[in-house]
Amino acid sequence: MTVTPALCPKTLPDIQSLKGEHSDATLSWVGMEQIDLPVEIAGRPLTAKVSAGINLLSSPEAEKGIHMSRLYLLLDALTQQEVTPASLRNLLGEFLVSHQRCSNMASITLSGDLLLSRKSLTSNRFGWKAYPVQVQAERGSDFTVTVRVGIPYSSTCPASAALSRNLAQQQFQLDFGERSDRLSVAEVEAWLGERGMPGTPHSQRSWAWVSCRLKPDARVLPFVELIDGCEVALATAVQTVVKRADEQAFALANGQNLMFCEDAARRLNQALLGSAFCSAFEVRVEHQESLHAHNAVARINWTGNHYAA
Repeated sequence: MTVTPALCPKTLPDIQSLKGEHSDATLSWVGMEQIDLPVEIAGRPLTAKVSAGINLLSSPEAEKGIHMSRLYLLLDALTQQEVTPASLRNLLGEFLVSHQRCSNMASITLSGDLLLSRKSLTSNRFGWKAYPVQVQAERGSDFTVTVRVGIPYSSTCPASAALSRNLAQQQFQLDFGERSDRLSVAEVEAWLGERGMPGTPHSQRSWAWVSCRLKPDARVLPFVELIDGCEVALATAVQTVVKRADEQAFALANGQNLMFCEDAARRLNQALLGSAFCSAFEVRVEHQESLHAHNAVARINWTGNHYAA
């Protein structure tokens, strides 16, 4: 009877560890993208898409490739506790230890939708809103963490509002310009309800994309604080539950906070300059126009010392 010898794992070839062709070229990043990972961020569950990798240094004895399975297995540590700057720093350190002498830079990016419960404006109801978020951490000679979030809001064009008010003035003149007697409050009130808005200003759903490089002493990923601060600055955040009273309050908020994209960017700039966790930031606001077929966009890049072009 023929006996098949048992396979020994030690005999399996390790092709990645062989000397690489053209090994004088450093690869700036090698790794994996779109890894599914359940994590906890800002105290809430997040189904994340993860990119994880390291650089691959050049040398006469440089290996052909990295051992991606080592990085993949290390990622499980992120599922055991809330993701924090400290846990990301430790993980990237493990990435580098797993490829000693091959790499001196590691990075990871997590992205997904963070669901937050938001209160209605006046009716005391609650609903859920998803915010696209991203965390990017890099570790080499330094360690940095950058958080990014998308915040939807409403923007009413100041120019359109002025033109609408002008139409109302013209209509009032047409309806009452020939009157020689005194108008009563009741007449004016009735006119405002029936004919006082011959034209309406245009509004649009808009997006603020905010990236913040965290200060070195940051202990948490401040997504909730960042989102809350930006929504307070903008004052017209997109709503969840909307009863009639909420819709009227939303119309009032838009009327009191007319904004070009430049105005929105400057509001966010002031909010971020005053934040306790941000050492540098980028802001991109996009007003998805209802008047034009194109969008209106403004950007700000604060390096921590000056505004970059």
